[in-house]
Amino acid sequence: MKTSSKLFTFGLIASWYSSNIGVLLLNKYLLSNYGFKYPIFLTMCHMMACSLLSYIAIAWMKMVPMQTIRSRIQFLKISALSLVFCVSVVLGNISLRFLAVSFNQAVGATTPFFTAIFAYLVTLKREAWLTYITLIPVVTGVIIASGLQLQELSKKLNSMNLLLYMAPIAVVFLLPTSLIMEENVVGIALALARDDVKIIWYLLLNSALAYFVNLTNFLVTNHTSALTLQVLGNAKGAVAVVVSILIFRNPVSVTGMLGYTLTVFGVILYGEAKKRSSK
Repeated sequence: MKTSSKLFTFGLIASWYSSNIGVLLLNKYLLSNYGFKYPIFLTMCHMMACSLLSYIAIAWMKMVPMQTIRSRIQFLKISALSLVFCVSVVLGNISLRFLAVSFNQAVGATTPFFTAIFAYLVTLKREAWLTYITLIPVVTGVIIASGLQLQELSKKLNSMNLLLYMAPIAVVFLLPTSLIMEENVVGIALALARDDVKIIWYLLLNSALAYFVNLTNFLVTNHTSALTLQVLGNAKGAVAVVVSILIFRNPVSVTGMLGYTLTVFGVILYGEAKKRSSK
């Protein structure tokens, strides 16, 4: 049973890695190389897929019990979180038009440090001091390569139910924004589809991957922990950088590679610290 449990967890992590790297590289290809320069519309497609697939997973497949919004205040909090999430994803997608995947991933790799801090502030659950110490190389390595980023957290609903409610609200935010800021985007998308039907499959695959990123986030967190998921993300970033260099020929400086090496070193130290603290 222990071996099968480890294999299951390994499979979940592999699926999480694949969907995360897949959606990142496909976003980069569509927005930068293919020439589909509409990040707001692309994010809206993601949220539409998340709305539909979340409902199927919860209401039909019963993957988790359906949770309800219990108050107007809770709805407003979810709406606010959805808005912040939309802005974050849209800005991240916009950055892929102009930045190499390596830099984009470097920015996101400092989140374990802030996740640990905010987890303590919100839940008062503190990791072992050795765990915090091992996160220092992670943060230092990324600062060498780039800058900082924070993520919003929510504790009211499990992440699958939270996505079920956030995604449709996000579509409500993104649809008028896309129509106003990305002029004639629907007509352009239809024209592209007539000229090259592959764009439809790219968008469908990209949107499905965006949902599976969230699904595997939930499953991996359930079988490990939120902080472990964030630290695993640093190694994912390093893999994404290597793959992006091979596919897109992105130049990476010696300093940037030094930063990533230090980040991966921090990931290894963190894993060892978690093992010792759990004994």
